[in-house]
Amino acid sequence: MPPRNTTDRRSQAEPDRPDDGPPGGTFAIDGHPYAAPPLAPGLHVVATPIGNLADVTLRALATLAAADRILCEDTRVTSRLLARYAIRRPLQSYHEHNAARLRPRLLERLAAGDRLALVSDAGTPLISDPGYKLVREARERGLAVTVVPGPSALTAALVASGLPSDRVLFAGFLPAKSGQRRNALKAYRTLDATIVAFVSPRQAAAALADIGAVLGNRDVAVCRELTKIHEETIAGPVAEVAAEVAGRGSLKGEITVVISPPAAGGAVAADEIDRRLTDLLGHMAPSEAAREVARALGAPRRAVYERALALRPRADPGDEP
Repeated sequence: MPPRNTTDRRSQAEPDRPDDGPPGGTFAIDGHPYAAPPLAPGLHVVATPIGNLADVTLRALATLAAADRILCEDTRVTSRLLARYAIRRPLQSYHEHNAARLRPRLLERLAAGDRLALVSDAGTPLISDPGYKLVREARERGLAVTVVPGPSALTAALVASGLPSDRVLFAGFLPAKSGQRRNALKAYRTLDATIVAFVSPRQAAAALADIGAVLGNRDVAVCRELTKIHEETIAGPVAEVAAEVAGRGSLKGEITVVISPPAAGGAVAADEIDRRLTDLLGHMAPSEAAREVARALGAPRRAVYERALALRPRADPGDEP
């Protein structure tokens, strides 16, 4: 049984205020206390679990226990991790809404020799969070920055997907609106790499439909609630996965989508699509040219049509395939 929460009520009500209890320097695993070694001054970027609290590393626990202050997105989330391992250190909120205001003060603390730990709500900081600006400015000032690696939804999903991992692009959070999302995906049409992206659970079905429309019927893996009790990976051709997700109505939990690279020769096929469209658009409407090229090459007609519009931006907006 994990040790009981040692954070007092006042600390929970005022999470940014240092704890009035004894100083840190220790942590506990299953009730057994351990002393944390002294921590060097500087900014320590610490990865934390993405779900299962047992995934935290020993080095991460020791770093958090010895830090002068822990910077976190949500003090309530980080408090649960600290309580699990009996760590009592001051917490300070640091997120996209207050980062610009707090950053100068934090840099002053670092310059004075403080030992600050930076964590995110889950996983490795700086992956789709504002922490990179603090790291960048600390390095520009010659201040020490140390990385304590560990869990990441990006790598966990990539491994779970079974898709190629030798060349990978992290696309961050896909845009919420379909039009913006499709425009973002167009940049990846000929990219010879596996793509990993975060998606809101409410937008998962629509995002998969857009992936199929823009990138073709590639293999995908939808990884949900990684490392948690209800962990699940739905994998297969994007059309089939999109249909399954849409049939469920909605998904719950954190969603990471992994998209396979184009099939062998995909980049050449894209160039061939452009070449044929360019030849036809001189005397055909985009819809007619797209229909002919899609039929000749066996490519998704909707994706070819969108490419035709991109190659002929002045096409009649009322022209539909």
